[in-house]
Amino acid sequence: MLTRLGLMAALAIGTATAAIAQGETPQDGGRLIFTAGYGSSITSLDITATPHTQDEIFSKAINASLYSWDPVKAEPVLELAESVEKSEDGRTYTYKLRDATFHDGSKLTADDVIYSYNRLADPEKALPGAQQILAIEGVEEVQNGTADTISGLKKIDDMTFSITMTDLADPGWSLMSNFAPIYSKDYPEDKLASQPNGLGPFKLVNYVPGSKAEYEKFEDYYEEGKPHLDKLEIVMMGEAAARDVAFRNGEIDVNILGPVQYEAYGQEAGLQDHLLEVAEVYTRNIGFNSKVEAFQDKRVRQAINHAINSEVIISKLLKDKAYPAVSWLPTSSPAFDKEAQPYAYDPEKAKELLNEAGYGDGLSFSVTATPNESWGVPIVEAIIPMLAKVGITATVDPVEPPVLSDKIFADNFDAFIWSNVSGPNALEAMKCFYSKTPQTACNYVKFSNPEFDKLYEAAGQEADPNKRNELLKQANNLLLEEAPVWFFNYNKAVMAYQPWVHGLQPNAQELAIQDYADLWIDDSAPESRK
Repeated sequence: MLTRLGLMAALAIGTATAAIAQGETPQDGGRLIFTAGYGSSITSLDITATPHTQDEIFSKAINASLYSWDPVKAEPVLELAESVEKSEDGRTYTYKLRDATFHDGSKLTADDVIYSYNRLADPEKALPGAQQILAIEGVEEVQNGTADTISGLKKIDDMTFSITMTDLADPGWSLMSNFAPIYSKDYPEDKLASQPNGLGPFKLVNYVPGSKAEYEKFEDYYEEGKPHLDKLEIVMMGEAAARDVAFRNGEIDVNILGPVQYEAYGQEAGLQDHLLEVAEVYTRNIGFNSKVEAFQDKRVRQAINHAINSEVIISKLLKDKAYPAVSWLPTSSPAFDKEAQPYAYDPEKAKELLNEAGYGDGLSFSVTATPNESWGVPIVEAIIPMLAKVGITATVDPVEPPVLSDKIFADNFDAFIWSNVSGPNALEAMKCFYSKTPQTACNYVKFSNPEFDKLYEAAGQEADPNKRNELLKQANNLLLEEAPVWFFNYNKAVMAYQPWVHGLQPNAQELAIQDYADLWIDDSAPESRK
């Protein structure tokens, strides 16, 4: 298992790479071809309507949020506001907006912010992006139908507004999300999915479903001197082999590597020197639907964790491009317990637990999975014989990436395998196991445990970061014991980039999500990029 020191070293490697790029003087102009490697399509250009990283890759060029994530400082920073003041009780934040323009020429105002968050909270829309605003006071009332608007949002003047939180957590951790952008209140909502209107550095000029999106520099972008590129193209390439060929031929400028390519690129001169690695704050897991009777018994869930040899799968299938998971929070989290131990591979213990739970004669369930090589059908196929050895019959329910979330939100699954955000903010990550968090937000397994809720609520009201982390550590250890999921691994993300590409950052939240405003290419780029 990767130690905390090892994980932080991995982060430091990526940060060092980024620092070199930052020390160079950016050049303006040219075209960069980025890749969206998590599928052959996207769900929507309205990022609030989808939970998929694949869609986020496209949206990041178009939209902006109240905060953004600084991958070097590893903290949220103001994006659409130029200043913020916190009240004495630590729950109300007053923002002064910066001068920013939407792509349609309209100006950003406080009304747009309030509209955007109220839209996210609307229960009839059931937008996955609602997860990001759950800690704003009054959102719960809107979602349960007892209020029409969020009471914790107040307009002070056209450029000033306040947000009151339900707890003492810094709102930047949730409101920096690309899934909670600020939209114009006057732009037709029915056009967002096909002709988005954002505040981001690039403006969409052409979208070919299932193929690519083309963007041009937005001249009125709020950050002076950016973006550096004149044009940006994002192509959909879900097949790792296809991306490999295109990258080697110079047809694309970046390539998110799967296990096979990671092993190959690391051994090839000319490729191994242009890799950006980072330990992402994602936890790959199999979630157990609590509506399945067997999964209501934690002994069954624990048995599954004992029955699967995670380390063999990570070594043989993932080529060590991952770290074994201990509980939900990654080892880099300040709320991770360094003394905690993962479930040991112990088939006999698994059989014992199944017998105790009344399933000694076996049980059956299906796992809904996408084709993803790192956390999809290949992984399920690998664990099927392991589970069979303890009397469990598992089958695969194969789906395309956009269908996975649809089935989860419709509660139409026995179990699923997915890669879910588990940091960098421990309080935000643990919200996904809080009983009041909806399944459509992120409590996909409908976990409900009074002891966990008590710890989570106490952490949210704790102003001292050290004491808050101690409470969250206890909550994370409780999750390990309760095993609402099979704890698989924490992801190591690797991006290969062409030598003419600069400005990439070691984004531990998701390496495929880059700040396109900072990217640039140098004179060594081929003519097709100039």
